[in-house]
Amino acid sequence: MKRLRVVVLGAGGKLGRFACQLLDEDPAFEVVARARSHDDLAAVLDAARPDVVFESTVAGLGARHARLALEHGVRPLVATSGVTPAESAALDDLARERGLGGLYAPNLSRGMWLMQRMVEEAARHVAACEIVEMHHDRKRDAPSGTAADTARRVRAVRAEVDPASAGRDVPIHSVRLPGILAHQEVLFGAPGELLTLRHDALSSEAYGPGIRAGLRYVSSAVGFPTGIGLAFLADAAR
Repeated sequence: MKRLRVVVLGAGGKLGRFACQLLDEDPAFEVVARARSHDDLAAVLDAARPDVVFESTVAGLGARHARLALEHGVRPLVATSGVTPAESAALDDLARERGLGGLYAPNLSRGMWLMQRMVEEAARHVAACEIVEMHHDRKRDAPSGTAADTARRVRAVRAEVDPASAGRDVPIHSVRLPGILAHQEVLFGAPGELLTLRHDALSSEAYGPGIRAGLRYVSSAVGFPTGIGLAFLADAAR
């Protein structure tokens, strides 16, 4: 079986280090380069000749790195927060133009993907919704990419169910404290009742299945969508 050649960009960070260890232990993958956010990515790609890039650097750099990868004929899996819908659309155009695939995954956890599916179902029946996202105090961006993506999904459902409410905001409350890793609550309120959906990531192991599934997905996909769920569904269909 041909091994998937991977460049890990952001290899010095917590998620990047975890990804390197995970992929080193999986015979289906070969880490051909470990790069940091300040490295010359173009030079790394030209030297390593990978099939895919796993991007986990600094919030706001994901779209730039994804574009550079696509321009070099390499398929990116972006796990860094901060890729905007406009940037995703532009990357989708570029990927399709070149017959390549990529993916923006604001969260790699299977549990979070399932939570968001439940959130979308709840949003069809309960209009009032707020999000509380909690991360460690070293996380630079707020709100998190996951919370922003969850809010986008709620707004999309609202627009479908009640177009008049499409512009209503979904408040996001961000907490940054030592002693926690990554947690999200989505609260739906109605007269006399409260529905709370919560996901807790307790260690980096939560992201392992998503990393592997995401890399497999981008290796053969065309386009640049958002959401790790597409990768899990593709795995289930194999």
